[in-house]
Amino acid sequence: MEERKKLKKYASLFLASSLVVGALAGCSGGSGGSSGGSSSGDQGTSTEGSGASGGSSGEVIKIGANLELTGNVASYGSSIAQGAELAIEEINKAGGIDGKQIELIKVDNKSENAEATAAALRLATQEEVDVMIGPATSGNVLATVEIANKNKIPLVTASGTAPNLTENADGSINEYIFRTCFIDPFQGVVAANFATEELGVKNVAIYADNASDYAKGLAAAFKEQIEANGGTVVAEEAYVAKDTDFKSTLTLIKSKNPEFIFIPGYYEEVGLIVKQARELGIDVPLMGADGWDSPKLVELAGGAALNNTFITNHYSSEDPDPKIQDFVTAFNEKYGEAPNAFHALGYDTVYFIKDAIERAGSLDGEAIKDALAATTNIELVSGTFSVDEKHNAVKSATILEYVDGNQTFKTKIDP
Repeated sequence: MEERKKLKKYASLFLASSLVVGALAGCSGGSGGSSGGSSSGDQGTSTEGSGASGGSSGEVIKIGANLELTGNVASYGSSIAQGAELAIEEINKAGGIDGKQIELIKVDNKSENAEATAAALRLATQEEVDVMIGPATSGNVLATVEIANKNKIPLVTASGTAPNLTENADGSINEYIFRTCFIDPFQGVVAANFATEELGVKNVAIYADNASDYAKGLAAAFKEQIEANGGTVVAEEAYVAKDTDFKSTLTLIKSKNPEFIFIPGYYEEVGLIVKQARELGIDVPLMGADGWDSPKLVELAGGAALNNTFITNHYSSEDPDPKIQDFVTAFNEKYGEAPNAFHALGYDTVYFIKDAIERAGSLDGEAIKDALAATTNIELVSGTFSVDEKHNAVKSATILEYVDGNQTFKTKIDP
């Protein structure tokens, strides 16, 4: 048994070396590109939980967290980590999983694809984790899919919403990839229906991040549903991540007189877009998705500019559901703030994994994977949750409205 384990480890290390070389080569051609990915395994790593070592000993369950703890979308990864840490603290205090304590091993992927690949390799082949959480963004998850599948280590992303993370272009399913969030098309459809049915608009504009699979997927789903609802897309424009001046494009969009603008993207750019749109006199409703959900959005846009804006999201801390309010209280006691959706998804991801390990009765990767795939109607903070045949979450969506910089609960939409 031990000899087979060593052989598997050496084979994984060989695969790891090959993948890192490929990942680094793939990112080296960009102008002003990121620094290489080989260092993430040696930096930004922390261990929490029981303090035991050696996941293969059976004395501890090792969960690896490959998250965006620094970089452009650090708010997402840091929030997921905090939610996961609260869940692990609760579970360990209650006796762990089947008597075993959980050890969390965090690696910072710096919000970069190559770093996410390197972090996954470290967790799979050096730390020998039983399950991986993360990354937070779809692009970074995609950079880790092959590693999880090849090493037979289940990976659960809390917030990677692109459909191609679990399902490939040929229709095949990535066996070891799961998510606790809903997928982009669902958010896009919900947003379009809200625009036409709740706000009563017909002529809309779309302003999306052209470098993001997340934004492009949302935009496509939104456009298809708007047109199915009898609406018209009067303007469709694009920006690129890390842009800071959006006024010329926003002026062009304004000239088309849309009644509503859909802006799928991440908070770093969206905050500036909202601010500049309001400065140009664009006062129509603006809407996005879960990528807006960060305290940084309010800092960048300003509370007043965010009035008359909406997002689809996974949960609301204002939802009166007792399970949600218990979570809000526990989180506030630990961190001194109200939890956002990424906190809730990180928390739920750990409980999703816990439920699967208990049903699997084993730390074998294939057994955990099969249990994750068979999940039905588990009660989580972000809603009653099942896994479909494509490893996607079947759950409700929440619509939030910003009022003077604060998220307010609008409504909940069932799938």
